Amino acid sequence: MTKKLILVTGATGYIASRLIPRLLEQGYPVQAMARRPEQLEARAWGKRVKLLGGDTTIPGTLEAALEGVHSAYYLIHNMQNGRGYTRIENEGAANFASAAGLSGVQHIIYLGGLADPNDQRLAPHLRSRMETGETLRRGKVPVTEFRAGVIAGPGSISFEMIRFMTEALPVMIGPTWLKNKTQPIAAENVIDYLMAALEKFEPQNHIFEIGGEETATYGDLMLEYARLRGLRRKLITLPGIPLWFMAMGVGMITPVPRRIAYALIGGLASNSVVQHDEARQVFPNIKLISFEEATKNALGRLSPDFIERIWEGFNCDTVRIKHEGFFLDYRRVEIHAPPEAVYHVLTSLGGGNGWPYANPLWQLRGRLDRLIGGSHHPAPGSPPLREGDHIDYYRVEALEPNRLMRLRSELRAPGEGWMEWQVEVHGNQSLLKQTAFFAPRGLPGFLYWQLLDPLHRLVLRGLIQAIQRRSCLS
Repeated sequence: MTKKLILVTGATGYIASRLIPRLLEQGYPVQAMARRPEQLEARAWGKRVKLLGGDTTIPGTLEAALEGVHSAYYLIHNMQNGRGYTRIENEGAANFASAAGLSGVQHIIYLGGLADPNDQRLAPHLRSRMETGETLRRGKVPVTEFRAGVIAGPGSISFEMIRFMTEALPVMIGPTWLKNKTQPIAAENVIDYLMAALEKFEPQNHIFEIGGEETATYGDLMLEYARLRGLRRKLITLPGIPLWFMAMGVGMITPVPRRIAYALIGGLASNSVVQHDEARQVFPNIKLISFEEATKNALGRLSPDFIERIWEGFNCDTVRIKHEGFFLDYRRVEIHAPPEAVYHVLTSLGGGNGWPYANPLWQLRGRLDRLIGGSHHPAPGSPPLREGDHIDYYRVEALEPNRLMRLRSELRAPGEGWMEWQVEVHGNQSLLKQTAFFAPRGLPGFLYWQLLDPLHRLVLRGLIQAIQRRSCLS
């Protein structure tokens, strides 16, 4: 049976990036809407969906995105717009509900925030999430709304706040709000519910509160993460810490921008627990994943193999970000040479050939590592290079001829590191993408990356430029 066309809005966001692959696996044709759809082209699924530009604050951009759509996922928030975001979210939801009704959409599925709507301390962020659901329901199209609190999974804003703050701070000082209760839910289970609503469509409005099986304080979640990561951490709560001060700290340490952190941290003032458990009765086949298991899964996926490569959609030659537990340094250059020539240069790096830029620094790093008990390996005895071979203090983790080389660091360092190069045909030339990944372990890992940051910038910039020059000469 032919499956109905699905629209996913907010497609550059975290939940959408996990939902779209699941929809494709189940055979649904998918349209993905975003303000900047070009950012989605580099995603693993970017070529398998129809990418559309659309902005809920500009009603005229919605008609094309909604044409022929049976069900639409509304996964949009506007917290990055600062203090006026609540008005923008209501206006956007009203525009979308109206356009969906005119386009013949049969079902809207919305993911909002979990809290007691009668709580006098309810933060503007959570109140806005609930008002967005109410606004969508005022339209003609039936709405299924899910309300979730902390979502546990790599890339989730709430989980990355927990991860980076816990990793960086041996003594975590926070507001007394950290003693409030939450009912975390694994990201995989959120996707389970969103999919189940699509497959169990009923032409009427529903609100479902969703959470995992355990209830804990926000502070407990940070301490549980620390335990699973093997970190010793102490939590201290103090009254009267200004919200702006906490948001500034979160913005400096984590991948979460200060404006979004300000809105989210305000939500800690309320409990975020399931009060009405109809979701478990309506969707009994969903097997809930504990916070412990979700965190273990996230830590087990701390590898370039699993990371969502959002930075490749920024269309920038240099990107330096924190993302899914990593510090990242990404650079790209065009090279007037075929991929074969670039790959030949890459597979000749290190060992007896040396490094094409700042070779004394690379060699010094290896000698220092040996002084503290690290290992050092010679280059492979003869070509071709193979997975598992060693180059100095790297192990070759992945090779795809003329396309990819990834090295995993075996240096003694407070974290895990990789160097990766991707080669793409770009017209009559090649596009080389170089990414350095570092997953810090605790405060030493943060200090290691930050203190060496000026040197990292210098060496990584020089390295890709040297590869570019050598490739043109080969």
